Amino acid sequence: MSKLLETVPNFSVSREKDPEVFQGLVDTANSVPGCTLFDVQSDGNHNRCVFTIVGSPAAIEEVAFRLTKKAMETIDMTKHTGQHPRMGATDVIPFIPTTEITLKECVELSHRVAKRIWEELGIPSFMYEDSASCEQRRNLAEVRKGQFEGMPEKLLKEEWAPDYGERKIHPTAGIIAIGARMPLIAFNINLDTSDVEIAKKIAKTIRGKNGGFKYCKAMGVMLEDRNIAQVSMNMVNFEGTPLYLVYEMVRSLADRYGVRIIGSELVGLTPAKALVDCAEFYLKLENFDCMNQVMEYHLI
Repeated sequence: MSKLLETVPNFSVSREKDPEVFQGLVDTANSVPGCTLFDVQSDGNHNRCVFTIVGSPAAIEEVAFRLTKKAMETIDMTKHTGQHPRMGATDVIPFIPTTEITLKECVELSHRVAKRIWEELGIPSFMYEDSASCEQRRNLAEVRKGQFEGMPEKLLKEEWAPDYGERKIHPTAGIIAIGARMPLIAFNINLDTSDVEIAKKIAKTIRGKNGGFKYCKAMGVMLEDRNIAQVSMNMVNFEGTPLYLVYEMVRSLADRYGVRIIGSELVGLTPAKALVDCAEFYLKLENFDCMNQVMEYHLI
């Protein structure tokens, strides 16, 4: 079986806000032989899009570089606004092992990509997650803190020199977080309230950084077009912290503030087992064997 890995680059643009720039990125992603654009998610409130691409190591290296170049040419961060924290036109590029490839190989690939981006495009980068040069840089939220506007000052601090590049951002493309990690699930829960402070309080309670669920990163944001608040989460280990556990806690906390969950959403792709685990929990299945009782697993 051939080596396959996944990359899920995030760009500071959306189909809703700038359809031509968005389509240019889609066309670039589809231009590299050896990889497949599986999914594209775009959100106008966040003013951000997320691509899910799977392919051979060589193809993934190339598509990551070409997309970064296209984003640099078409996105001006000095004019960007949106609900989601961001520090670059290409904001983050994670590499995720999929088939016959190790996390270590993905780490090595991430460094090659970061080096090329600096040498050919002049965009600096921080290495994060399993590619991080120190423990302080593993957490994307810590790396991104300050965002595009505050990053020039941050880079002057002794402990925040870029891993690749000089102590200054690209004037319009900013700086990128690049790294290797295991699969992550972007999971959002929408509330029937326009009070974003409620979502922020819930997020603070459930995120691991504040003593909540170890593998949950969360923040509260406002979806302006729907006038509702959202608890936006990254689940970095769905087996350590299942989706249903977070959902039930958010529901309980929302009830405390007199609001309800009106829906949830997945951004990008998710491992099937994460959803099967939810089905097992809510259906109260006894003696359930996922690998033997789910028909699709027999077709793999």
